[in-house]
Amino acid sequence: MKFEVGDKVVIQHSNDEGEVVEIINDKMVLVDVRGVRFPAYTDQLDFPYFKRFTEKKLFPPEKKPKKYIDQLPPEKPAPGKKKERIALLADGVWLTFLPVFDSDEFGDEVVESLKIYLVNNTSVGYGFSYHLNYFGKSDFDLDNRIDAMQDFYLHDIPFANLNDNPVFECEYTLLKPDKTRAEHFETTLKLRARQVFSRIEEIRKKGEATFSFKLFDSFPFREPEETVDPRGVLSGSGFRIYEASRARQHLEPARSELDLHAEKLTDKPGSLDAFEILTLQLQTFEKYFDLAVAHHLPSMIVIHGVGTGKLRDDIHEELRTKRNVKSFVNRYDPRYGYGATEIFFEYGKK
Repeated sequence: MKFEVGDKVVIQHSNDEGEVVEIINDKMVLVDVRGVRFPAYTDQLDFPYFKRFTEKKLFPPEKKPKKYIDQLPPEKPAPGKKKERIALLADGVWLTFLPVFDSDEFGDEVVESLKIYLVNNTSVGYGFSYHLNYFGKSDFDLDNRIDAMQDFYLHDIPFANLNDNPVFECEYTLLKPDKTRAEHFETTLKLRARQVFSRIEEIRKKGEATFSFKLFDSFPFREPEETVDPRGVLSGSGFRIYEASRARQHLEPARSELDLHAEKLTDKPGSLDAFEILTLQLQTFEKYFDLAVAHHLPSMIVIHGVGTGKLRDDIHEELRTKRNVKSFVNRYDPRYGYGATEIFFEYGKK
């Protein structure tokens, strides 16, 4: 290993100086640059003294008059320059994965495990309760907090565990309560091994160290709550009363026809790569499938297009494991060709 924990290093592409704080493997380390930590490949780093001795100085350094601490102006951040973070991500809260590589018995580079980080690129701090489930069974739980514009290391998972359909669930609360915002907020991320394999290939080609999934943009506002109390007794005592038979009225409307083409789901489809579009499509499908079941729709048409068939295959794979699915079919239809799947639901007796 070229570097050890505590070594001072220089980031070649940015010329920033930092310190090695963790050895990830023989090709990657965790570097701290002015309080910001991120992974870096060792071939992208160098020792500061090598940089200083190899710099060509055409002129001797100019002697400047001494300045005392009370003479220095307050430091101002350079305009337009942001802190370098674990990943260059847009605003929002993200789940970021760092593949840890190792060599197998044949000398080939393989992914041994994934380091998982919660990345908060918002101006608000959150308390969070994180859970990792396999086939509905809890495997890892963590309660903690993450401040604004910070990264939080969660844990590692073996790469082979991706074959066990991991589900990442997280519930958030505001560190500073806001009466206009919801009391809590939940997100769920389901990963499939094939998606992660293709994502890792993409970042290797680009020379990047991590890949990420956006969990949400901003904490939602509080929704108005309706109470029903014909006698007024309980509500007068401070209790909130809900009528179960009207619960569906408070859900978002279901769709009997769902179009998953990228231009129907986002205003800027060109800004997303193929993997991000597929992830958005599958998350949208999950959302409206659940709404269709909640509203007891008899059937639902999902328009996935023809293309390579990857989106269709992933949806069919999900449908085979879903409760309340009586059957589904992908047959020719004059309106969609073979680019749509019709789902038929069944519900238990009341």
